[in-house]
Amino acid sequence: TPLRRCLTVFDLTTLGIGSTLGAGIYILAGIVARDLAGPGVLLSFLIAGMASLFSGLCYAELGSKYPRAGSAYVYSYVIIGELAAFITGWNLILEYIVGAASSARAWTSSVDSIIDFRMSNFSQKNFPFPFNNPYGMFAPYMDIGAFCLTLITAIILAIGVKESSRMNNFCTTINLTSVAIIVISGLFKVNTDNWHISIEQIKQNQSIIQAGTGGFLPYSFSGVLSGAATCFYAFVGFDLIATTGEETENPRKAIPISICLVLLICCIVYCAVAAVLTLIVPYYSIRVDASLPDAFERVGLSYVKIAITLGAITGLTSSIIGSLFPLPRVLYSMSSDGLLFSIFGIISNKSRTPIYSTLIGGFISALMALIFDLLTLVEMLSIGTLIAYTQVALAILISHYEINDDDSNYNLSKSLFSIVIIILLLCFISIYSFENHDYINPISIIIFTFLLCILILLIQRKFSKKQQNISDELNNIFVTPCTPWLPIFSIFCNLYLMLKLSLITWIRFILWMIIGFLIYFFYGIQQAGKLLVSNSIFI
Repeated sequence: TPLRRCLTVFDLTTLGIGSTLGAGIYILAGIVARDLAGPGVLLSFLIAGMASLFSGLCYAELGSKYPRAGSAYVYSYVIIGELAAFITGWNLILEYIVGAASSARAWTSSVDSIIDFRMSNFSQKNFPFPFNNPYGMFAPYMDIGAFCLTLITAIILAIGVKESSRMNNFCTTINLTSVAIIVISGLFKVNTDNWHISIEQIKQNQSIIQAGTGGFLPYSFSGVLSGAATCFYAFVGFDLIATTGEETENPRKAIPISICLVLLICCIVYCAVAAVLTLIVPYYSIRVDASLPDAFERVGLSYVKIAITLGAITGLTSSIIGSLFPLPRVLYSMSSDGLLFSIFGIISNKSRTPIYSTLIGGFISALMALIFDLLTLVEMLSIGTLIAYTQVALAILISHYEINDDDSNYNLSKSLFSIVIIILLLCFISIYSFENHDYINPISIIIFTFLLCILILLIQRKFSKKQQNISDELNNIFVTPCTPWLPIFSIFCNLYLMLKLSLITWIRFILWMIIGFLIYFFYGIQQAGKLLVSNSIFI
């Protein structure tokens, strides 16, 4: 590989933590606790962490087996095919571009709140959006700070992998230190009564608008599940580890270990912060736009706001790095296969990084941070991630059960297609018949149970009783446990969350895919046919 092998398990773990551990602590915990799950937000983060771990274990096997730059794109290319790989890669590009832009917007918003919103007032006065803004598709003003921050980060990444890794390690260390201060300080003000608030206490307080029934699960377990669907996005970011296969010293061991470590550490941190937040103040009184600073100020620990501010700034900086770091690796990998323009495949002789991919990708991300507001960017972030997760889970099933027989592989494709259709039907019934309904139609329960039984029988017959295609020649390769059940449950989680996305998100996704298909059918499919790959994908 022309890329520089220099990343260790520690580097990969800090990169993953930096990318994952950002807005989830400082924004998401308060929103889910107040509006969805109450103190049960702790369980929401645990469930979301487990769901993310299912995808993470699938990534761990494929990252160990195919240690190349490109992550889910490469796995889809090798196992499923070129078109599926392009769709996966194109959506990964969307995920990373939007992820960096949203983190940059969140960064400037955090700093802006500290200085009494002087930045936003200045930008609204001097840099309003210059064109018509139909349906509020763009931000009311251009965020020059987010634009510059994203560009500077891209330039630092272009200088070299190890240099950007050192910066990320520094930011992640400060962020984790801040979290430790938040948790330890909060333990001195814990009031366990906040987990046992009665309905009578809630009724006596006339100022409370929404508080459920009180107790540890004021919105019942359905609220915990709704909170888990929201908390799932707090774990997005670990997949960047799998894009570093060509820059890691021992990728077959380092990638699986790092993915599992990142998810474990992030889950512990999220649960700890959520527990402290709901123990020091009543869940219904949490201020969602500044949950941690407001909570600590109310209990007389205003000095902790300094740690919260430092943690938010460094954590979101790491998130920007965590999104911009894998972006050029995916562009480079797709360009090397002929699916994107050749300029994205150029490697700098000095830094041995895909320099044009880094700078062009960084500029596009900076442009999106300039013109779109935070809410719009966050809505666009999730769909690319979930499609990649689904493709990886499907790739695990295909790699384990595919054999050199056209008829058998055709039956495998039919079985997988049937499983996906049944899962989609189960998700539709769950979302539109079970959620937020006081009365559940018995017919819906019967249909749901019937489909679930068919799914279990289909998996048992087509997969569980068959010999898995695991090669003994590849030593030291991580294998996804509980196959086929774990990858299929991962597909269920991903499709369920995709169906909960808003209509406007799907419209933006369709427009993005139209652009991608134009590039693929008028350029990529021809260029890819001209390339002959002479080296093995295994390292």
